[in-house]
Amino acid sequence: MRPVHEQLEIIKRGTVDLVPEDLLVEKLTRSVKTGKPLVVKQGFDPTAPDIHLGHTVGLRKLREFQDLGHKVVFLVGDFTGLIGDPSGKSDTRVRMSREELVKNAGTYTEQAFKILDRAKTVIEFNSRWLAKLNFAEVLELAATQTVARMLERADFEKRFKSNRPISLLEFVYPLAQGYDSVALHADVELGGTDQKFNLLMAREIQKSYGQEPQVILTVPLLEGTDGVDKMSKSLGNYIGVADSPDEIFGKTMSIPDGIILKYFELASSKTAAEIDEVSRRLKDPATNPSHVKRELARDLVTQYHGPDAAPLAEAHFDRIHVKHDVPEDIEEIALVSDPDGLWIVKALTTARLCKSSSDARRMIQHGAVSVDGEKLLDVERRLSRRKIAYTLKVGKRQFIRIRVE
Repeated sequence: MRPVHEQLEIIKRGTVDLVPEDLLVEKLTRSVKTGKPLVVKQGFDPTAPDIHLGHTVGLRKLREFQDLGHKVVFLVGDFTGLIGDPSGKSDTRVRMSREELVKNAGTYTEQAFKILDRAKTVIEFNSRWLAKLNFAEVLELAATQTVARMLERADFEKRFKSNRPISLLEFVYPLAQGYDSVALHADVELGGTDQKFNLLMAREIQKSYGQEPQVILTVPLLEGTDGVDKMSKSLGNYIGVADSPDEIFGKTMSIPDGIILKYFELASSKTAAEIDEVSRRLKDPATNPSHVKRELARDLVTQYHGPDAAPLAEAHFDRIHVKHDVPEDIEEIALVSDPDGLWIVKALTTARLCKSSSDARRMIQHGAVSVDGEKLLDVERRLSRRKIAYTLKVGKRQFIRIRVE
């Protein structure tokens, strides 16, 4: 293992909170002396099938711990996912079924290995211990905290003051997450800054069970492609590590110029010196931000699909968004027309280019739909059977060829 001061420098790099630092130094010193690695965990509730760039901020830090010789636990919250993490939520979350969570969890671990060292990663599922707790044990866990302590949490406090519902089940979530640290005897737990309350509570719960409390380490939240909200599958502003090269490149090119540097800092493979150079260039009025964004897009595609995929994805992007050509591999489907033609709204929803009729109408009214290269503004437009096929484009990247029958 590296000396403690070197490990500490690496661990602190790019983090927001480290609580308490002196305990981490103590744990690292003991680890170096005994040769026993620290147990470092981060939990991921499989509420969606994809890991996105927002998740990779923590995964990169976990990889640093692996490279320093410590034991990393990638914890799949297949049980806590049944409750739903209330962090940052203004309303009670819609609960997911176990079937949905199990299905999503099947994709999580493989995607995580795009960053983590497979041979050095322990995969755990918290249903292994949480599902076995009897009611007396749940009461014992609940007794470690108070309602007043729960209401110190900012999102709960806001909802309580505005008379918005808080379910008792939501109070259970931080307790369950804290018990995860007890079950794993965690030395360190990572999470986004929105997880700070949960991570700190886990320290108290570990003390209640006679364990040395964990050190908590928070990492920055990465904004999504909208540049406003944190990256989220439910908000549709995410870039998934399992997205195609074309999707990764195109989505990256859509991020606002103001967060280019943050993406380099949190999601790229660039060194600190290279990121400093990016920062210098972005401050130069002569720099075209889109050129820097292309570098970021190439880097992200290379990370998740290899170096050969990056130039192909860039060429695809230029063909569609610079030359405004139709993709070569556009999907073609056949739809049955009514006697007076195929209603464009029905075509968009049936082809799954829009989620609903109202979504299709909104996209048309906002000028986001084109037919055969011409922008469409008439929501009552019907595609005639006289023409065999139409090429539809929705937004910047969705194409389909519809054959009217």
